[in-house]
Amino acid sequence: MAREITAAWQADELGPAKVVFLRPMPHMAAVVVVDNLALGPAMGGVRWSPSVSVSEVARLARAMTLKNAAAGLPYGGGKSGIYLPPCPDGESRYPAMRAFARAIEQLTDYIPGPDMGTDEGCMAVVHDEIGRAVGLPSVLGGIPLDELGATGYGLACCAEALAADKIIELDGARVVVQGFGAVGTHAARYLAERGARIIAVSDIAGAVHQDAGLDVEALLAAKRAGKPVAAFPGGTARDRDEILWQKCDLLVPAAGPDVFTAGNAARVRAKVILQGANIPATAEAEHIFHRRGVLCVPDILANAGGVICAAVEQQGGNRAQAFAAIEEKIRANTAELVDRLDAGDVPPREAATAMAMSRLRAAGGYRRRF
Repeated sequence: MAREITAAWQADELGPAKVVFLRPMPHMAAVVVVDNLALGPAMGGVRWSPSVSVSEVARLARAMTLKNAAAGLPYGGGKSGIYLPPCPDGESRYPAMRAFARAIEQLTDYIPGPDMGTDEGCMAVVHDEIGRAVGLPSVLGGIPLDELGATGYGLACCAEALAADKIIELDGARVVVQGFGAVGTHAARYLAERGARIIAVSDIAGAVHQDAGLDVEALLAAKRAGKPVAAFPGGTARDRDEILWQKCDLLVPAAGPDVFTAGNAARVRAKVILQGANIPATAEAEHIFHRRGVLCVPDILANAGGVICAAVEQQGGNRAQAFAAIEEKIRANTAELVDRLDAGDVPPREAATAMAMSRLRAAGGYRRRF
């Protein structure tokens, strides 16, 4: 597949430190954005998609800079994108991942992890090639964050913190989950365990709705059997995007970027949005949410469970330590966010960014300047 990978991106006081274009093998292109290194080496996932753009990777890398800083982790922000279509059933992604790993071997200030289109197995082959990756399978001593649902667990911890501050009532809360994948499945499970009522979920092919609440465990079993959610007999099939406009207490977008835009943000009828995906809303959409009184907890706080888990793995910790760190950090950060919002009429993204920037600027004071 031939593709031009030239692009423009914005630079500011934080970065990016470097943008590297790669041709790991014929018919394959990739890009790595190392955004900021003030707190340590850049950590961020590898996104595999035929439509990923350099500007998207740069935005995701910036989100990782802020996410790692807000979580108090000793890592900078980075991200990478591989321009390839999904592999056909039965065809291994590993040869391409090995080629990608060799291409980034000398980028020692970037630590890759799993992201949309990649998983623990992909990180295992990257680690096998260059000895540097997080989100490894447990058989290799890793803490498989997707398998354990670290990001989904963090979203549930965020919801618990909002409940503690009387923002929502979690017991019986009506929840809609967009994207029933590595993040959305676990978010639904952990929220249901805390008394929430999962009334609708979607996957790439469609959606299912049940106002009385879906049987999450049965839905998970159907997914493991390879069945689309719209075929689940415990609810009513819906068009894939219809559930985004469903009236609910909690909406968890856990699919792709820029789902919510200036053109559709006014249609959202949720009380609270927990951003399970990275950059699921444009800046304009987030401002509309704020003006309408919809609390939209940004990705850099709400979905930090995965990177917190990866950081604990990188430092030699175990899964119990990882989940304890996720709960501690996300609950504390959510409480701080609520305090900042109570203190002034600022959008949640602005308040969360201010939390991260205070740590980045403090760390930057120790960096060498030329």
